[in-house]
Amino acid sequence: MASIQKRTDTDGNTTYRVQVRLKGFPSQTATFPRLTDARKWAQDTESAIREGRYFKTTEARRHALDDAIQRYREQFPESTGKDTHLDWWSKRIGKYVMADINRPLLSQCRDELRTSKTKGRMQKVDRERSTSTVNRYMASLSAVLTVAWREWEWIAENPIRKMKALKEPKGVERFLSQEEIARLIPVIKESQSPFLYLAVTLAVSTGARRSEIMGLTWKQVNVKTGQIRLTETKNGESRTIMVGEPALSLLKQRSKIKHLHTALVFPNEEGTAPVDLTKAWKTALEAAQIKDFRWHDLRHTAASYLAMSGASAPEIATILGHKTLQMSKRYIHLNQSHLSSVVEKMNQQLFEAVDLTNKTTNDAQKT
Repeated sequence: MASIQKRTDTDGNTTYRVQVRLKGFPSQTATFPRLTDARKWAQDTESAIREGRYFKTTEARRHALDDAIQRYREQFPESTGKDTHLDWWSKRIGKYVMADINRPLLSQCRDELRTSKTKGRMQKVDRERSTSTVNRYMASLSAVLTVAWREWEWIAENPIRKMKALKEPKGVERFLSQEEIARLIPVIKESQSPFLYLAVTLAVSTGARRSEIMGLTWKQVNVKTGQIRLTETKNGESRTIMVGEPALSLLKQRSKIKHLHTALVFPNEEGTAPVDLTKAWKTALEAAQIKDFRWHDLRHTAASYLAMSGASAPEIATILGHKTLQMSKRYIHLNQSHLSSVVEKMNQQLFEAVDLTNKTTNDAQKT
C-alpha cells in the first residue's frame, strides 16, 4: 500500500512524501512538489515491484558499466582476449550507469568503432577497423552485459542481443601452411616466455580456444590419459579434448614445476590471473616472418588439418565444440589443392576398377 503525507515548510512550500510498503519487500520513499506526481510515482512503483521490475531498475541506476567490466574480469580472469576490447568500452562509456546502456548509444559507439582509425596488427599505419573486428568488440561487451543481466540482475536485458551484427566479408579462413609451421615452431621454442611453446602447441594440436587454454587449471588436466576437461566454453557446454604428442610431453614437464600459489596451468608471476602472451606471440610471428595471422587462426589451423586428414564435419564439430555442422563444413573447403588430390585419387581408383571390370568381361567373352 502507498501512503502520501503533505508537508509544508517554514517558507510555505508544500511537498508530498510518498511511502510504498508491500509485504515481503523493503519500503520505498520519494518526495514530490506536486500531488499528481506523487500519486503517479506511487502507482508506477507498486506495479513495478509486483511485476519484479523495480529493483532491477534500481540496480541499473546504482552501477556503472565500469563496475560491470571490473566484476566480469574478476569472475572470468581467463577472458584475457577481451581485455583490449573492454578497455575501449571502459574509456568510451565506462562512466555511464547500466540503465543508460541502450541500443541507440551502442549503435553510436559501433559507428565510431567502424570509422575511427587504429593501428593494424603488425602494421605501423592507421586504418579503419574491419566489420569483423567491430563485431568482436560488440561481442566482448555483450558477454559482460549477458552476465550482468542473467546472473547479477543489474539490467533487465542485454540490449546488444537485439542489435544486428555487421555483415562480414566472406573469405578463406587463415591457417598455417606446413612451411609456416616449420618456421614458427623453432622460434616459439626459443621464446623468452616459458609458456608460449606449450600454449601454441596445445592450441594448434587440439583446436581449443585461447580463453579455454589460458583458463586451464591442473584439475582439468589428466596427464596420464592425455585428456583435458573444458568446463568454461564459449557455447556453455563442457567437452573433453584429447592431447597428443608433443603437447602431452610438454604438459607433463610443466606439471613438475607448478606455481605454488595457483592452480592455473598458465599463471602470471603473482599467480593471480592467466599470463599475458600477447607480446611474446607478436614477437614470435615477426621473427618467423608470418603475416596476417591471429591467435584464433591456430584454431582454424587445427580444423583445416583435421579436414585434410580425413576428419568428417561431425568429427570436427565434436573436437572443436561447434554447435552446428555448418561451422565445421567450411573447413572441408579450405585447401583446394588437397581436395584436388583427393578427387584425383578417387577418380583413379574408380576408373581403375572400371578398367579392371571391362578387362575381365572382355576376357570372358573371348573364351
